[in-house]
Amino acid sequence: QLPTGLYKKVLVILHDSVLPYMNEPTLMMDFLTVAYGVGGAISLLALNGLFILIHQHNLEYPDFYKKLYSLLDPSIYHVKYRARFFHLTDLFLSSSHLPAYLVAAFAKRLARLALTAPPEALLMLIPFLCNLLRRHPACMVLLHRPGGPAAMSEDPYIMEEEEPSESRALESSLWEIQSLQNHYHPEVAKAAAVLNQSLSEMEDDISGLLELSAYELFDKEVKKKAADVPLEFEQIRGLFGKKNDIFAEHFSLD
Repeated sequence: QLPTGLYKKVLVILHDSVLPYMNEPTLMMDFLTVAYGVGGAISLLALNGLFILIHQHNLEYPDFYKKLYSLLDPSIYHVKYRARFFHLTDLFLSSSHLPAYLVAAFAKRLARLALTAPPEALLMLIPFLCNLLRRHPACMVLLHRPGGPAAMSEDPYIMEEEEPSESRALESSLWEIQSLQNHYHPEVAKAAAVLNQSLSEMEDDISGLLELSAYELFDKEVKKKAADVPLEFEQIRGLFGKKNDIFAEHFSLD
């Protein structure tokens, strides 16, 4: 039983400072699978070590994707380890052998959670979702469903369902991304509008967006050179500022 702070520190360095130097890295299977089941930030940090054991040491984890799916909650867009989590999730969902219902469930859940996400997370998430759709053409129905979202009386997706195969994500659509096209941040609205067009075959590189911060986003906006906007100035007359208004005859602004 480790204190939470020490637990996190161990998991942060485990994948690159411990596992490569062990004669039998598989001895860490129980430790990492238990950590993966704890939930919250500890589960996110256990992903790195688990990935190495699954990828290089043939660890079998039958409910791996179900557990990964359960980690998707509103906090993933705000946690300190967001970049690490999405980098690994991108790797886990890169295989073309994954069933369409599973990828659709991840895409739909991420899109639903995006409705309350900050702009810096959305600028990473939208290309992330586009890459998922490129890799798994069977999920394109989420974008190009006949009739679109308007054809549905309600969204069939079951957000509370823990089992991805029972979430009915493939019967739904990504109407959340359409909503983001009206986002208050112009860069987010512009990024979301890409889905109105046919997606290119080339995947977007999200590596530079994983660690995008609110400060960097704000700094970028401040440093933009604004074009000179021509303004027409007309002297205000009267109460409501109209030239031939009856109020202008009886009221004046001093």
